[in-house]
Amino acid sequence: MTAHIVAPGPGEQPLSDISTHKSFASLSSLVRRSAAGVVLIVVVVLGVIAFGTQFANPGNFANLAVASSFLAIISIGMTFVILSGGIDLSVGSMYALAAVLAAYSSRWGSLAGIVVPIVTCGAIGLVQGTLIGKLRMPAFIVTLAGLLFCRGLAFKVSDDGNTTHLIDRGRWMTNLGQERVLGVGAPVWIALALFGVGLVVLNRTRLGQAVYAIGGSEDAARLMGLPVARVKIVLYTMTGVLSGLAGMLVAARSSSGLSTIGSGLELEAIAAVVIGGTLLSGGAGGLTGTMIGVLLLGVIQNLINQVGTLRSFHQQVVSGVFLIVVVTAQTIIGRKEQS
Repeated sequence: MTAHIVAPGPGEQPLSDISTHKSFASLSSLVRRSAAGVVLIVVVVLGVIAFGTQFANPGNFANLAVASSFLAIISIGMTFVILSGGIDLSVGSMYALAAVLAAYSSRWGSLAGIVVPIVTCGAIGLVQGTLIGKLRMPAFIVTLAGLLFCRGLAFKVSDDGNTTHLIDRGRWMTNLGQERVLGVGAPVWIALALFGVGLVVLNRTRLGQAVYAIGGSEDAARLMGLPVARVKIVLYTMTGVLSGLAGMLVAARSSSGLSTIGSGLELEAIAAVVIGGTLLSGGAGGLTGTMIGVLLLGVIQNLINQVGTLRSFHQQVVSGVFLIVVVTAQTIIGRKEQS
């Protein structure tokens, strides 16, 4: 028998072009998932070479993990929101509000010091999610208003920042921030547990599938019958609860609540998520990349502290450069995938 090669018809792509497109899509997905991890390894190796055991020692790594755990908890919620195509600018202010409320309400007992900030921030997230999901208001505007409201409320509770509420030494809630388990701070174990739960929810549940679908195309998700508004309400409530938890933990660690903390934390969370490979437009990414992004930012800050002569703003400069490079690369790859 003689094989016949059929030429592609009008509007059809040659098989070789389709194969090339699929190969490029697979390669770009691999780059998006693994680039942050490669950069993290390189930065750690450079840190070991430059500072030796001053950087590469268990005590320093344990402190680095604890310092990164609060951002990690907030970034978990931010990942879900960005995957759905949204944004939450209020998390840094909710973090500060939760810290102040935790310290203030601890006068009524440890349980109050834990529950009050988490419930309050969760309620604020619920309101924001309702406005965004039900009324379809822009997430940027709603959460910007939430940023201002929470920061103002934090200053109100702390008398315009003039009063620092303290947590009594006898309160057991301080163990959540200060206790060490197997040589690792309790906030790290809490962040790891939430990361595990987040992975299951994102990859093994209908909610996770809906998040990806909404981020890919909200109109298509509605046509598929997905409860878009309900999902958004859940996601913004989640970011509120996680921000409240992180704020409570930092208050428990320092035994105090300051209204000035968390300034710019929302931008760090967004940077960690995007550096980790999640698209700002939504629909692609994951929590593993976010955790790598959090660690990368933490390692950079730690190395700057090791230098000693550099100020903390250098970490913001480096993070900004990373963010620009990553977003530029994502834009270029996304255009090539569509072409």
